Amino acid sequence: MSSIPKNKDELLSAITAASSKLLEDYIAIPEDMSRVIGIEGNVKGTEISVCDTAAYLIGWGKLVLKWHSQMSSGQQVDLPETGYKWNQLGPLAQHFQEEYKDWSFIGLQKALQQVTQEILALVKSLDNHDLYETLWYENYTLGRMIQFNTSSPMKNVRTKVRRFKKANGIKS
Repeated sequence: MSSIPKNKDELLSAITAASSKLLEDYIAIPEDMSRVIGIEGNVKGTEISVCDTAAYLIGWGKLVLKWHSQMSSGQQVDLPETGYKWNQLGPLAQHFQEEYKDWSFIGLQKALQQVTQEILALVKSLDNHDLYETLWYENYTLGRMIQFNTSSPMKNVRTKVRRFKKANGIKS
């Protein structure tokens, strides 16, 4: 399989694989290390915690669900999010981190699992035509937009989390 899903089945597999591997890494991190700053942030020159990486993924997952819900009901969709433009993704990431700053690491893991399950259910509810054969936003299909905001950032976050684990002597 290509690293870029090209159909519904590949998208489901990519999200499932990326989320399960990342969850394994999260589970290995002790709660007392989950708020330690030491992971490259989404804004140049910043560092964040493991909890912040989960908040980032939850935020994007919820946005994907919100976009689909609004578009499906004929509402105007503010992409990427109301008050943010595509060139402001760093500040949007920081918004997600702020939104979940008081959540426990376990709570964040559960929320990430929940939003991932909701996204998988959404993908399962759509056919390949809706996901990959119709432009959904500018030159992108819905499947591609889902992948951009789920499996791809999950893989990227996992790389950063694994670096953090190695730097801090955390075994899997």
